[in-house]
Amino acid sequence: MTERKPPGVSFEGWVDRQIQEAEQRGDFARLPGFGKPMAGLERPYDEAWWIKQKMQREGVSMLPPALALRKEAEDAPAAVSAARSVAEVRRVLTELNEKIERAIRRPPEGPPLNLKPFDVDEAVRAWRAERGLG
Repeated sequence: MTERKPPGVSFEGWVDRQIQEAEQRGDFARLPGFGKPMAGLERPYDEAWWIKQKMQREGVSMLPPALALRKEAEDAPAAVSAARSVAEVRRVLTELNEKIERAIRRPPEGPPLNLKPFDVDEAVRAWRAERGLG
């Protein structure tokens, strides 16, 4: 916990002393990214930069539900290709198919869905063929 500012010391002086002591202890040298250029300096200033970075780190999307599901379906072939087992291929596509089927029964907000469930068995055959497993 940080020590309390002593009476009679200006706030600025106290903060400066805290920074100098941390610098002498090497606290700043252990920060992630130390010695590397700051990312994004070449881009124009965006007031919401920190919100966008936080959302990206947390995997949060601001897309309408229909577009988010379409994006997930678009990313499915890459997820299937990266799967390590048939069970993982089936799990990925079964979970996505459940979401698609719920959305077909009860369309989410946003543009038309225009999706149909994936053929899991066909995807498994393609996954095996991609790896030479026949």
